[in-house]
Amino acid sequence: MGADIGQLRAMLYAKLTIDDRRPITMGRQRKQKKDRKWAIIFNMFISFFMGFLYVMPLLIVKENIISIWFYYTTFLVLLTFLLITDFSNILYDTKDKFILFHRPINDRTLFLARLLHIFIYIIRTVVPMSLPGWIVISIFMGWKAALFFPIPLLCMLFMAMFFVNGIYLLILRLASPHRFKEIINSFQIFFAILIFGASYFMPRVLQSTVFQHIDLHAIGWARYTPSYWLAAMWVWVVPGKALAGSQMLSALAIVFPLFCLWATVKWIAPHFIRSLVAIDGVEVAPPQKSTKEAKKGIYKFFTELVNKTGGAKAGFIITWLQTSRSRTFKMRVYPSFAYVPMYFVYLLTLNKHSLKTIFSNLSETSYHLGLMYLCSFVMLQALNFLTISDQYKAAWVYYAAPLEKPGNVMIGAFKAIYIKYFLPFFASVSIVVVSVWGLSAILDVFLALTNVTLFAACIMRVGFRRLPFSVMDQMSAGSSRTVRVLVSLIVPFALGGGHFLAMHVWWLKLIFLTLSAILLWLVADSYANTDWANMKKEEL
Repeated sequence: MGADIGQLRAMLYAKLTIDDRRPITMGRQRKQKKDRKWAIIFNMFISFFMGFLYVMPLLIVKENIISIWFYYTTFLVLLTFLLITDFSNILYDTKDKFILFHRPINDRTLFLARLLHIFIYIIRTVVPMSLPGWIVISIFMGWKAALFFPIPLLCMLFMAMFFVNGIYLLILRLASPHRFKEIINSFQIFFAILIFGASYFMPRVLQSTVFQHIDLHAIGWARYTPSYWLAAMWVWVVPGKALAGSQMLSALAIVFPLFCLWATVKWIAPHFIRSLVAIDGVEVAPPQKSTKEAKKGIYKFFTELVNKTGGAKAGFIITWLQTSRSRTFKMRVYPSFAYVPMYFVYLLTLNKHSLKTIFSNLSETSYHLGLMYLCSFVMLQALNFLTISDQYKAAWVYYAAPLEKPGNVMIGAFKAIYIKYFLPFFASVSIVVVSVWGLSAILDVFLALTNVTLFAACIMRVGFRRLPFSVMDQMSAGSSRTVRVLVSLIVPFALGGGHFLAMHVWWLKLIFLTLSAILLWLVADSYANTDWANMKKEEL
C-alpha cells in the first residue's frame, strides 16, 4: 500500500505503549505511576459481559439465518457506535503532528498507522465481546460453526472500521474543520441516545410473538444490508432457509471490506494530512450580529438577575460560556435529556399492557411524580461534569485572584447550570404533566421542582466543593463517584416518596413545599459561603 514498514512499526509501538500506560478508570488515578497492563484485561472482561446482551436473537429466534442476521445487525451497530464515540479522537488526534509532520513520513504511512492502531484496539474489545455469541452458536450449530465463526467476525470488523472511517474522511473533506467537529459531536450524541433506547426496548421487541415467528421472505429488503451478507456466509456450513441468491450475497461480505480498504487508502488518504492540519486551524467567519448580541444579552441578563457578588457573576459567566464551547461536556450531558423520557416510557411498559391502554389511563395514575423526579438525573449529570475539564490546569487563575470565598464562584456556576439546562427541561416536562393530569398538578410541579433543586444543592454542598472546570477527569473516578451515584438514586426517590404520601392532601403539600424551600435556602447559603479551608483541593 506504499507505507514505510519501519516508520509504521515505530509509530504503532509508541501508540500501543501509551495505551498500556493509561490508568484503569477506577480508584485514585493520580497515585498510579506505573504501566497499567491490567487495564487491558479489565476492559476485556467488561467487554465479555457486554457480549451477553447481543446473543438474545440467537436464543429467541428459531430460524438460523434470521437469528444470525439480527445478531450481526446488533453487533455491527455496536461497532459503529464504538468507532464514532471512542475512536474519532484517535483517528483525528493532532497532538503528534509536532513530532511527525516535519519528518519524512508519507501520507499512507501515517494514515495506516492510525487505522492499524484502531484495529488493534478494537480487536481487544471485539474478541471478548464475541465470545458469548461464539459459544452459543457452537452449542446450537456444531463444531463446524465454531471453526467458521471468526471468518465473518473479521469481515464485520473490517466492514465497520473502514466504512465509518471513510465517512469521517469524506465529511472532513466536504465540511469545514469547525463544522466537522460539530457534526461528529451531534453524531455521537444521537448514537448514545440510540444505544440507550435499544438496550431497554430491544428485549421486549425480541420477546414479542410477531418477532419470534417472523418470515424471512417477508423481509426481502434484508438482502441489501451488510449484516445479511455476513449472515449469508453461514449457508456454507449451516443448513437453513435463506433468501434467493444468498450465496452470491455472501461473497459481498468478503469483497466489500477489501474494496473499502483499497478505496479509502487510494482516494481519501492523500487528503488526510491536509485535513489534520486544517482541523486545528481557527476558522474566522463573520458572525451574525443580531444572533451574537442576542446570546450575549441572555446570559448577561441572567448574570445580573440572579447574582449579587462579583465572584458569583464570574462563576456564572465562565460556566455558561464554557458549557456552550466544550464538546466533551455536550457529549456527556445532552443525551441525558433524551434518557429521561425514554426511561419513563420504559417504566410504563413494564406492566406488559399495550401503549394505547397505558396512555388512555395515564391521567388517573400518579406516574407524573416519577417523571418529574426523574428530571433530577439531568441536573446531576450536568453537575457531575461541571468541575471536570481537559484543561484543568487553567484553574490556577482561581487561586491567583483575590477571591475571599470560592463558594461565590461555585454557587454562580450552580445557578448557570440550573438556569441554562435544568429549568427549560423541567418546564417542558411540567407542560406535559399539566396538560395530561390537569391544573390540579400545578402544586405537584412546584413541590417537585423545589425538592429536586434541594437534592441538587445538597449534592453540591456535600460532594462537589470544587471550582468549575478545575479537576482532571480521572481524579473524579473511584469509590467517591460510586457513593454519589448511589445517593443520586436513593435521595430523589425518598423525596418523591414523601411527595407521594401527601398526594391527595393539598395542605400537607404546602407544608412540605415551605420546609423544602427553607432547607434549600440554608443549604445554598452554606454552599455560597464556602471558604478556602473547606475546599477540596486538587493538584494543579
